[in-house]
Amino acid sequence: MEIIVLGLSHKTAPIELREQLHISESNLPDVLDELAGCEPILERMVLSTCNRVETYAVVDDGEGAVEGARRFLVEFLAERQKLPAEAFESCLYLLTADRAVRHLFRVASSLDAMVVGESQILGQVKAAYAVALERGATGQILNALMDRALRVAKRVRTETGIATSAVSISTAAIELARKVFGDLTGRTVMLIGAGKMSELSAKHLLADGVGTVLVANRNFDRAVEMAKRWGGRAVRYDFAKLEMLQADIVISSTGAPHQILSKDDFQEIIAQRHHRPIFVIDIAVPRDIDPAAGEIEHVHLYDLDDLKGVVDANLRERQREAELAEALIDREAKQFAEWLAGLHVVPTIVAMRKKVESIREEELDKIFAKLQDLTPEERHAISMMTGSIVNKILHDPTVELKRQSVQKESHLYIDVLRRLFGIKEE
Repeated sequence: MEIIVLGLSHKTAPIELREQLHISESNLPDVLDELAGCEPILERMVLSTCNRVETYAVVDDGEGAVEGARRFLVEFLAERQKLPAEAFESCLYLLTADRAVRHLFRVASSLDAMVVGESQILGQVKAAYAVALERGATGQILNALMDRALRVAKRVRTETGIATSAVSISTAAIELARKVFGDLTGRTVMLIGAGKMSELSAKHLLADGVGTVLVANRNFDRAVEMAKRWGGRAVRYDFAKLEMLQADIVISSTGAPHQILSKDDFQEIIAQRHHRPIFVIDIAVPRDIDPAAGEIEHVHLYDLDDLKGVVDANLRERQREAELAEALIDREAKQFAEWLAGLHVVPTIVAMRKKVESIREEELDKIFAKLQDLTPEERHAISMMTGSIVNKILHDPTVELKRQSVQKESHLYIDVLRRLFGIKEE
């Protein structure tokens, strides 16, 4: 049996194509049922997110089985998504055996994500596996693989720092805000302007516990719309400076051709705030705020370059952590490969033990028939002794066969052992 992955991702296909091939969660059960129609596919799971569409499968080891499964999956996607195979086939990757196992471990651990270390993908993998389990689409191998993948992902997150630092402008802003205020719960954030990045920053701040959102915009209707979205309050643009007296965090992104707040403005604001700290993020280009305002005590001013510096430093750190994660995954993938390789020697080991045990039982019956005077305790002692002898005799060949199971020539060892013990093929 062979483990395969056929799919495409943000690394191989544009978003327009990923959108067309995306399989919604509600359609996954039907898709899994339909994939059962492919004879070489013994077990299956489909993972479909905004960044990837992948089928994980266990196929039989018959000649041409992998290629047969690949062709079936390509034609299936084309027909189901009503898209010519030529439109996406060049974007597909087919991974088999160890490469497929390692790929799943990297996906679940967020090493293959668009943003390395993000946590969403692990939940998506769990959800996809849950659907496959519910439909009875998995078996011994895929269940073992998924169990290992989820444990590997957990180890990567707990044993490395891959997810502990901000790697986007918006999350970098939160990281800096925490350095100023510590806990952000109940803080007030003020948005000046309606830039996409300021909205994203506000979204992350709210998720981090910020209590109140104030929105100032030259277009007051737009401010009202944004404030409603965030459950906040719209303020008139002309009163923005006055409202800043209440804000702990200010995010400015107006698109104005000139600076809208000077150093003098902030000196006045700080004085009226009785020198309470204010955290200001200027993500406008050109900048909205005079950089000299950052020289004022208790004014913590950061612009895009400052935030990018934090992101770049964190990305370098995250890359170092990713290398540790890759080494962990390599070890786990090797262990799984050894377990998987050992599966095909199990029938021979079972047959060998069964053959020797049957011989032991026959000989015990003969000796017990001759030695009628033996007590039950004596019979038990003899039985235990012969059982121990059998275990010791079979120990070395069993261990060696398992050790050789990961080698390409393992079938030769299996054949020799079956011949030596007179084990017939079933």
